[in-house]
Amino acid sequence: MILGRKELRERMQSSPPLVENMVDPERQIGPNGIDLTLRKVESFKTLGTIDFDDSRRTVSECTELPFDESGRLQLKPSAYKITFNEIINLPGDLTAIARTRSTLLRCGASIETALWDAGYRGRSISMLVVHNKNGITVEKNARLLQLIFLPLSSPTDAPYRGVYFGENV
Repeated sequence: MILGRKELRERMQSSPPLVENMVDPERQIGPNGIDLTLRKVESFKTLGTIDFDDSRRTVSECTELPFDESGRLQLKPSAYKITFNEIINLPGDLTAIARTRSTLLRCGASIETALWDAGYRGRSISMLVVHNKNGITVEKNARLLQLIFLPLSSPTDAPYRGVYFGENV
């Protein structure tokens, strides 16, 4: 079961709300999810290291790319780290997955995401991949991703409290 607009609006009344810092809630809360908007774009500068127990984990360093005076940014084909405006507050009975908005796909780009674990709180990061050989232009606050919320069969007994808990807040 996916939460619909009515359930999403009800969850927005909780404390803290399911999603904070929306640019325009009326536009962002859809029939099946909530659109996340673009806050920041960064390019990868170093390699990262991933291991089993995180003892040697190294997250890639990045450099922020500036929007121009009109709030636009032209991106060449590559992978970019993006940060969203919204702060997600998942209670222990919900998880979330995301899908790239269809307009972004039609422009030749996609977004790669991970699962949003029950209990997660933060301003999330994903990876924007520009496949279009001509590149794309993105605007600050563009709606890029639809976050879909799924109830768990019962609340988790181990809410997320990993290294990314509270990120970018």
